Amino acid sequence: MSNNPVPTPPANEAVLPFLTSSVEPIGFREPKRFSPFGPGRIDRKWTGTCAPAQQKLDLEKLAEERRRVLGEPLSQEEVAELVEKYRHSDCSRQINLGKGGVTHNTLEDIHNHWKRAEAVRIKCLGVPTLDMENICFHLEDKSGGQIIYRRINILLLYRGRNYDSKNRPVVPKMLWKPHAPVYPKLVKNVADGLSFEETKEMRNRGLNSPPLMKLSRNGVYVNVVEKVREAFDTEEVVRLDCTHVGTNDCKKIAVKLRDLVPCVPILFKDEQIIIWKGSKECQ
Repeated sequence: MSNNPVPTPPANEAVLPFLTSSVEPIGFREPKRFSPFGPGRIDRKWTGTCAPAQQKLDLEKLAEERRRVLGEPLSQEEVAELVEKYRHSDCSRQINLGKGGVTHNTLEDIHNHWKRAEAVRIKCLGVPTLDMENICFHLEDKSGGQIIYRRINILLLYRGRNYDSKNRPVVPKMLWKPHAPVYPKLVKNVADGLSFEETKEMRNRGLNSPPLMKLSRNGVYVNVVEKVREAFDTEEVVRLDCTHVGTNDCKKIAVKLRDLVPCVPILFKDEQIIIWKGSKECQ
């Protein structure tokens, strides 16, 4: 690997997808002066969640380079041939994408497969499957490839007609996984738009209601957001049974639902997530 790795086009910053959030952190669990990329491997300052580029990149030039690598669009026959070759579960060119999401090591694995294969099969599991559109966007944006097949949680990522493994961008690998920053409390003592007594009543209603869904650990959650939205057409509060999912994953699921539905998480108890659809002002 080169001593001066460059970001994969058209990304303009080295960032940890599992640390990104729409809410700014209020603290860090480790010193920001130590970069997980290690000394001398990437000449950027580590902010605790990302390493922003020091100079503004020419996005048009990067987009043009990406179009050159992809080449002419695939015909339907070529797509069908690639899909039939790589979509099966016994495919040797497979990457499992878990709760960490699209990380730098994931990108490195993709390019390693692309050395000997035109496409790679990506099986998505866990929290990231709540937002498959986001996964597809980051895979295409960070790798420079193209999604040619998508079915539930299975993706095929095509490398492009003019892909050259010897001239591909070098992805800086992390030496360790940084600790997640400290964010404000996800569940407030009193939900916005409710009084203390109303919040308590909503929590009790949620705990005593039948679960909308039972989620499994590292499962496929592609339809959870839509089902929660449908439930809120008739219900004010919804319970999700997350037994055996794990506390950390429960919180990550709640954060995703808060942003995607949108809704207001009001309680975590005994691996149960209670979410409220929010007042009209919050929606």
